[in-house]
Amino acid sequence: MSQPAHNPQPLPRSVEQYLAQLRQALAGADPALIQDALYDAEEYLRSELAEQAGRDEAQVVAEVAGSYGAPDEVAQIYLQTEVTVNRALRLPALVNPYQPPTPVSVLAEGHDAASGAAPAATPAKRQPGWLRRVFGVYTDPTTYGALFYLLLSLLTGVFYFTWAVVGASLSLSMLILIIGVPLLVLFLGSIRALAFIEGRAVETLLGVRMPRRPNWQDPSTPWLKRIGAMFTDPRTWATLAYFLLMLPLGIAYFSVAVVGLSLSLSTLAAPLLGLLGNGGVYIGGMDLIEHPWTWPLLMLAGAVMLTATLHLARLLGRGHGHLAKHLLVHHR
Repeated sequence: MSQPAHNPQPLPRSVEQYLAQLRQALAGADPALIQDALYDAEEYLRSELAEQAGRDEAQVVAEVAGSYGAPDEVAQIYLQTEVTVNRALRLPALVNPYQPPTPVSVLAEGHDAASGAAPAATPAKRQPGWLRRVFGVYTDPTTYGALFYLLLSLLTGVFYFTWAVVGASLSLSMLILIIGVPLLVLFLGSIRALAFIEGRAVETLLGVRMPRRPNWQDPSTPWLKRIGAMFTDPRTWATLAYFLLMLPLGIAYFSVAVVGLSLSLSTLAAPLLGLLGNGGVYIGGMDLIEHPWTWPLLMLAGAVMLTATLHLARLLGRGHGHLAKHLLVHHR
């Protein structure tokens, strides 16, 4: 593929230049998308350099830019694919809405780079009515994914917190022995692996775009340099902080989900349970089940509480997804 005429940048002459131009072309896009694109590009470039050992790096990178694609072309492909997938899944757009679109992101939305024509104006979307906004939560798949994540968060929170505390304390206490250093390195490596697994769970259940590939590790990089990069990477310590936060957050999420569901469902089913002789609902010493006129009010109150619980679950899921993206994803 030839380099587009609208891009004044020269073809990169090294892997670092290629990645820098790709990162620049993806400026404003979702950080998880940028991380995946950089991983794919670096993996391809490094493998080509390894297969053509002895050749000049500039020549190899120039050939890759002609076959794999120049950085701006690769960025366009990733953005176009992301937009297509989001539309198919009806997910929100992953380009930062608070920044003006770059030429690449405009192109991803339909800009014709060859002619320079601006994208055609799209009609304004109609805002859904209040009924759809309120009761649409029942048909939104992310609602039930978020609810399941809240219920699961107690278990995952205890596991992450225990792993972080026990692993850190054991590794640090063993530093006085020769086995302490490899144990600490192994612990930090496990933290990064668990972060990737947690990211996949967050994307699957909460619908927040997370990295689908880990950070690229060049096999030719010396072990000491890899270890040093692990210690100096801010994401390593941000991930550790995330795992420590998961215990209080997991307790809070689980409590909200269980209390909300149990209270709303029990109130909604109170008339039926009362008819079956399984209890009553007492207010001021009066059993409401003994008065049939209160049954519609109980069912209405239960439906309102259930709807509010689902909205709260979806809201907490979105908030936690943004927290996970902030702490588990590279922002560069």
